[in-house]
Amino acid sequence: MTARSKARKRALDILFASEMRGEDPVQALETAVAAGEGPTNPYTEVLVRGVQQHRARIDEVLADYAQGWTLDRMPAVDRNVLRIGAYELLWSEDVPAEVAVSEALGLVSDLSTDDSPAFVNGVLGAVQRDRAHLV
Repeated sequence: MTARSKARKRALDILFASEMRGEDPVQALETAVAAGEGPTNPYTEVLVRGVQQHRARIDEVLADYAQGWTLDRMPAVDRNVLRIGAYELLWSEDVPAEVAVSEALGLVSDLSTDDSPAFVNGVLGAVQRDRAHLV
């Protein structure tokens, strides 16, 4: 697993846990750092802060592209993986689109339902196709 893959997994952990606890993910990140509990890779912080900064637009895009699914109906892992993937597709200039989608698929393949990879691939593939018009 590459350093950035590990950073994505840690960002997912923070986003997921903070959502389950009803707390701000950036505050959860800062609390973990202050307690010496990580993350050690700065890209984790970039992802958590980036997702939170653009969360309203990310959720709007995901709601538009997740045909037949509301954000609330999605498994929480899928929802947060999609947020990370959408952030990387729309705002990360140093991450190739194919890498963003592939990394998202890896996360849901390991951590979510059997149907999640196809769902995440479909949503992020559509976002990737239209990304020039979404930001």
